[in-house]
Amino acid sequence: MRPSPRLVAALAVLPLALAACGGSGSSGTSAPPSVADASADDRAVKGGGTLNVALNADPDALDPSSSTTLVGREVFANMCEKLFDIDAKSTLVPQLATALPDVSGDGKEVTIKLRQGVKFNDGTAFDAEAVKKSLDRHRTWEKSSRQADLEAVEKVTVVDASTVKLTLKRAFTPLTAQLADRAGMIMSPKALDAGGDNFGAGPVCVGPFTFAGRTSGSQIVLERAADYYDAAKVKLDKIVYKIIVDPNVRAANLKSGDVQVADQLATTTVAGVQADPNLKVVSGGGLGYYGITINVGNAGGSTEKPGPVNTALAKSPQLREAFDLALDRDVINKTVYNGLYEADCFPVAKDSQFRDAGLQCPKRDLAKAEQLVQASGVPTPIPVTLTAPNDATNQRLAQVIQQMTKEAGFNVSVQTAEFVATLEQGKSGKFDAVLNGWSGRVDPDGNLTNLITTQGSNNYGGMSDPGIDDPIKEAAAATDVTERAALYAKAMQKAAEVRGVLYLYHNKYYLGMHKTVAGVQYFKDGLPRFVTAGFAA
Repeated sequence: MRPSPRLVAALAVLPLALAACGGSGSSGTSAPPSVADASADDRAVKGGGTLNVALNADPDALDPSSSTTLVGREVFANMCEKLFDIDAKSTLVPQLATALPDVSGDGKEVTIKLRQGVKFNDGTAFDAEAVKKSLDRHRTWEKSSRQADLEAVEKVTVVDASTVKLTLKRAFTPLTAQLADRAGMIMSPKALDAGGDNFGAGPVCVGPFTFAGRTSGSQIVLERAADYYDAAKVKLDKIVYKIIVDPNVRAANLKSGDVQVADQLATTTVAGVQADPNLKVVSGGGLGYYGITINVGNAGGSTEKPGPVNTALAKSPQLREAFDLALDRDVINKTVYNGLYEADCFPVAKDSQFRDAGLQCPKRDLAKAEQLVQASGVPTPIPVTLTAPNDATNQRLAQVIQQMTKEAGFNVSVQTAEFVATLEQGKSGKFDAVLNGWSGRVDPDGNLTNLITTQGSNNYGGMSDPGIDDPIKEAAAATDVTERAALYAKAMQKAAEVRGVLYLYHNKYYLGMHKTVAGVQYFKDGLPRFVTAGFAA
């Protein structure tokens, strides 16, 4: 369905900062960057030098147990290795482990063999005791954000110096994927004993670079690790992460040479960076999503028992369907993101092996939306308060949603707040609808369990339905990919009917780099890896 003339006219009068910057979605001057561009760069790299990297936000505490930010994961990717990782094809591979886990027939015992002769960046030996100490901290520390990731683990046992065994409460196939993220990061036991709850102020892990210092709101400095087990791969002397929140300033610093790498380029700046003969852009990400979370049952906090919420959208599935049908995801992608994201209405990426081909998104249907609004009997215009982070792009998105849904009979009031404040509102249930997203995980369980099942800590909408919970739980215990995909499809289809989250797109991450920089690895998790990076010889 074509967008209505009224909608086109309304969108045309919104602030068009995007248009001035062009982009592959609008200017046609350059093709969208390919994720293969980074991993395919095999130029020789000379030793030495400092790489200045612009981050789009200041990470929270650099503690793998408590961290919750994507930018924190970007820093960890170069100083805190995990038991497992993903490769350029999003395949799970061993990192501090020597092989993928050995799983018992009933799925409840997971044995992991570890690298030998490895040292933490403070010289402490890496062994099974250290692994147990970190995993137990992730699982049981009251301030840990990893508790949900490792909830299935009942006990960690040291078998010998290079072997650990995890005893599970139930079979849990996504465990390896969880251990390929922060839940699998192993910290120096010496540094844990010394730092305690304050470990994030001076983190020590196994990694190609070691933490050297941090100035809050300004920069984080990493230096080449002397004790790294694969030190011959590492070329750079130092990485300096500079916190540059404004996307236009981030792009300008890249063009001026003040930084040689800039993360998460705004889609409004991609074409301008690509047009510079000294720069290039590569893309990563795509595992995560962004959308509108509607409060359907979060009456007292996301981890509390769901209860009634007194808003028009919460009380009426009809109205939620009407709100959804008023949205045109393709137009949103083109208007707000220059066509550089991937429109979708489900939380699992379209190219995932776990994405059932039968999951299809409805097109915008304004006529049906208007009919549903009229049939609901609720007087129009129907008030909806949409909370949005206060950056320019989210405000633009909120305005587009406001105009689209107005045509169906909704009156959306946009309430802006700092990004962290929107998360706090989400957790507490003090919202009507909120814009938020998730950076994504390679196993779909990481995009679903904690986000749409009953009392999940990130289930801000307060969704609670056995038609969602049960298939997701069954899929986590299954090992066959086809069976798991079918179960996830069943759960996602039910979630699409409940509409506690209206998914809008899978966001790609665009990394700007000076053409002298080589050896960067950039995968679908959107984390730039600099272990083999440096300046071209």
